[in-house]
Amino acid sequence: MIHSMTALESAAMDKAKGPGRGAAPTPGADGLRGQDAGLALGTPLYQEVKRQLLESLRRGEWKPAELVPSEKQLASRYGVSIGTVRKAVDEMVADKLLVRHQGRGTYVVSHSNQRQFFYFFRIAGADGTRQVPGVELLRFARGKADGTQAARLGLAPGAPLICFTNKLSIAGRPAVIDEIAVPQALFPELTRQSLRDRPHTIYHFYQERFGISVVRVEEQLSAVAADAAQALSLGLAPGSPLLLVRRVAYSFREQPVEYRCSYVNTQQHVYVCESGRAG
Repeated sequence: MIHSMTALESAAMDKAKGPGRGAAPTPGADGLRGQDAGLALGTPLYQEVKRQLLESLRRGEWKPAELVPSEKQLASRYGVSIGTVRKAVDEMVADKLLVRHQGRGTYVVSHSNQRQFFYFFRIAGADGTRQVPGVELLRFARGKADGTQAARLGLAPGAPLICFTNKLSIAGRPAVIDEIAVPQALFPELTRQSLRDRPHTIYHFYQERFGISVVRVEEQLSAVAADAAQALSLGLAPGSPLLLVRRVAYSFREQPVEYRCSYVNTQQHVYVCESGRAG
């Protein structure tokens, strides 16, 4: 099939030929070329468009739940074909960064959406029933990162942290103890009161109050025995089996923003893992 090259496709070929041999930059390509002085050789064009879109999200150009420009407008902005933009947007929809609403356009994902909440909250009743949990703040303190926390959060040992513990209950039954650590530098105004009185989920709170959007998590699962404090909080006998879920939550550009250890009461609850991507 014969097709015409976009401005950026032509620019990428000119760069490959070497300095001084390409044509003058095309004005329509400025949006994509401005920060990089050109494309990285071998990088698919749609990946570069995706990178620029991610950078715009990171800078807050489009806020959560806000409509992003149409594919036609983005193609004009970056000097590429609509098909190239669509492929970049498709990946961002699959990655839960954007969401398409039929007939309305494409929007930035917001953590106020219940579907988005259950994408990250993976604990359900033994029968698979999923509910938004009740949350009780048990502890709140400022401290310094130990070796594990520092490594998981990409910080120097001893870096200032804010640490807090929540008890989550499902249908009135204690289900999870969450021990959470976040860098103080990212959450400087986080207080016990603001955390306790937040009207929304924790990730919605991060997003609305601090401009930090959790876009993906990495988790490790293992079996542990409940210590005395955990057993008391969960209404179990000391030594009862628990599922330990260690999670690192990432914002845009792979920035770790939260390290969490979740201790799950598996007598009445299960961990739900969904594979595959949904649009």
